[in-house]
Amino acid sequence: MSAKPHVRFQRPNYVVTDLDRALTVYRDILGLEIAFTKNSEKTSYSYEVFQIDPAADMRFAVLSTQTQTNVMALTELKGIELPEVPLPSRSAIVLECEDFDGVMNNARAAGLKVFDESRLETKDGRIGRELGFLDYDGNLIVIYIILENSDA
Repeated sequence: MSAKPHVRFQRPNYVVTDLDRALTVYRDILGLEIAFTKNSEKTSYSYEVFQIDPAADMRFAVLSTQTQTNVMALTELKGIELPEVPLPSRSAIVLECEDFDGVMNNARAAGLKVFDESRLETKDGRIGRELGFLDYDGNLIVIYIILENSDA
């Protein structure tokens, strides 16, 4: 039997049309911290792998939590029109969120599409709350909080 290759998960990335506006969701509502921002060179490999029109100007931000570094990236594309995010949603970030009500209320106050809240029951019997909302570019964010532990 051959050994499995070592893989380290780095981070997901969402494409956005306006990085500063997107940061009002990821930094101000969700509480992520900006690790760094950078303007991309026209020779960036991202143009090829994301299949981005070379006419686009690109910059990105890498985000961290208080306890995890570089957990997510946002890539801004300017100078081209982006199509709408296709449905059904093809990706999502899922975040455990201590300030569930605060995030939910701030997402609503920002005018974001917020889906109905649902009762969460994990595979190991823990009970919580979950809900999804869309950022300004239609990227899906799901938050949850665990309220009760399993009796098992």
